[in-house]
Amino acid sequence: MKIAVVGATGMVGQVMLQVLAERNFPLTELIPVASKKSVGKEIEFQSKKYKVVDLATAVEMKPDIALFSAGGETSLAWAPKFAAVGTRVVDNSSAWRMHADKKLIIPEINAYELTQDDYIIANPNCSTIQLLMALHPIHKTYGIKRAIVSTYQSITGTGVKAVQQLENEFRKLEGEMAYPYPIHKNAIPHCDVFLDNDYTKEEMKLTNETKKILGDESVQVVATAVRIPVVGGHSEAVNLELNSSFELKDLKKLLSETPGIVVQDQPEVNQYPMPIYAEGRDEVFVGRIREDFTRENALNLWIVADNLRKGAATNTVQIAEYLVHRFKIA
Repeated sequence: MKIAVVGATGMVGQVMLQVLAERNFPLTELIPVASKKSVGKEIEFQSKKYKVVDLATAVEMKPDIALFSAGGETSLAWAPKFAAVGTRVVDNSSAWRMHADKKLIIPEINAYELTQDDYIIANPNCSTIQLLMALHPIHKTYGIKRAIVSTYQSITGTGVKAVQQLENEFRKLEGEMAYPYPIHKNAIPHCDVFLDNDYTKEEMKLTNETKKILGDESVQVVATAVRIPVVGGHSEAVNLELNSSFELKDLKKLLSETPGIVVQDQPEVNQYPMPIYAEGRDEVFVGRIREDFTRENALNLWIVADNLRKGAATNTVQIAEYLVHRFKIA
């Protein structure tokens, strides 16, 4: 089986390679793909060395699956070319997520929607993935009327340039800026570009992707997305208003029994999710689960996950694993 990783030298691409190795993905040939400046460089994967190729060469090699993490413009231009030669594309950008004829997949929630005819499959936004991992079982059991989400997002969601900015500021060095303001000792309420409604694109992704993945337009989601000087992962404070009443102990049990979720909710011993402990993990951590005493049938949650893993690379690889198992790709 030939697997292409498009954007193999980038931050998410590197984690994709790590996850493929950790999960013993059944590939026989790796095709690392990157921009022209990286072509010819060698990448080591499972004790073998592979040379980086460009996109055109990778298409000619006809991989079985291509995992994309190279930006929306690249995905829009090249995913159809891979699909045309029979390659199934799992795309980590926002390019295809809201296309009516493209599936937006979190394997634990809606992998069953995939068919033999799906050759371009969208990976959701990192913040959406961890949010819905927790919200999906709650919605199935109680119904969600409304969700108010405040995110506290890692600089790794922006990329290497942002990590370098933080390091430079910490060391009091001049350098290139990924953000319009310093990020060290700061919080910037600005993730992605602002839209005409004064929400950012990141905030509207949470609204629109939630509806599509849950298959329910009635679920109302409103978000404020904030960038903070953290590396380990994204955090979300979530207020939910449900359609029916609930017992808190039952809801906690429901979450604790959901695959991919780890409940950390013992405030009496200061146990709650934090990005410093989520880094490098594939689970989504949920805590601070408590009733909202100001509204009927409402509660608060705190959700944390490594945005480079379950929020990006791991979810992408899980989709590829499902394709291999379901459609006997080899």
